[in-house]
Amino acid sequence: MDTAPAGWSAPEWESVTPRRRGRLWFAGSLLAAVSVILGFRVGDSDGITPVPQLLAFLPWLLAPAGLGLAISALALWRTGMVWGMAVVFGLIWYMDPYGKISEPTGAAVAELRVMTSNVQFGRATDALIAAVEREKPAIVFVEECEYACSRALEDAFGGSDGAFPYREAVEGAGSDGSVILSRFPLKGADGLPGTTMGMPGAVADVRGHDVRLQLAHPMPPLLGQVGVWRRELGELRDYAAASKEPTILAGDFNASQDHAAFRRILDTGLRDSSRLAGESRTPSWPSRTAPALGAQIDHVLVSADFSANKATFLDLSGSDHRALVVDLTLHQRG
Repeated sequence: MDTAPAGWSAPEWESVTPRRRGRLWFAGSLLAAVSVILGFRVGDSDGITPVPQLLAFLPWLLAPAGLGLAISALALWRTGMVWGMAVVFGLIWYMDPYGKISEPTGAAVAELRVMTSNVQFGRATDALIAAVEREKPAIVFVEECEYACSRALEDAFGGSDGAFPYREAVEGAGSDGSVILSRFPLKGADGLPGTTMGMPGAVADVRGHDVRLQLAHPMPPLLGQVGVWRRELGELRDYAAASKEPTILAGDFNASQDHAAFRRILDTGLRDSSRLAGESRTPSWPSRTAPALGAQIDHVLVSADFSANKATFLDLSGSDHRALVVDLTLHQRG
């Protein structure tokens, strides 16, 4: 390319060697690509493919941005250095956790451990059963629990004398099935009908206090499905906004805090328990291919009635998601 990049006059550019020109264009391309993604984050929008997919990995865009800055510095490209520093500092700014973190003021009335796990078409069912037996949660949200998974959970924990005598489920094949298991008595609730994958709901009697439970599993932002993903996250947002009781909304949201559609849910007043427990950027997916460079898309969101004491992410053999276990305390409303 013969056109001079920003900050270079035509005579200056003509004196640059072809090799150096290639480096400068490479640096400019890196910074331009990251700037587009960062621009949507600044504009509080998820945009269209591939923006939603890349927003999930916003913190890791520091790598290409930093490389573009380094090349600009080595080439003494002043515009590129200023541009690169602006992009790097912008990414760092938006790495700050999003959402409210105020603690409840009422007296503690109950403690409960909650687990959520996407078992990837049921493949991690055995690993989940072992984790549940080890971690002993009081409530378990299970996504992509197809028919065999649902039967296995019932065999392992169901029945009046089982560890989880109460359950609400949407039975389905593949990714459609989902289950809520509870040690606390449950009353059926409408859940979220009309969604692509099953999202059961219930009301738990936690030591005499009604707690609304809702499993979250919206469509992922696949090519051609971003509109469905945005709509189903919007339905979860509407559910959260309408809830007036203590609420736990948990599951595989297929969205991180860098997605505007997910932040709309937090804007209703729900808080991300991982953030409350100091684990706001711990990746939960993809746990097999790039566990250290992943995104946190599995969440346990709670109303202001709860405090979170600890959050732990567990590797489950057979799933590309890490399970999330959180220790919550329910507080009396002031």
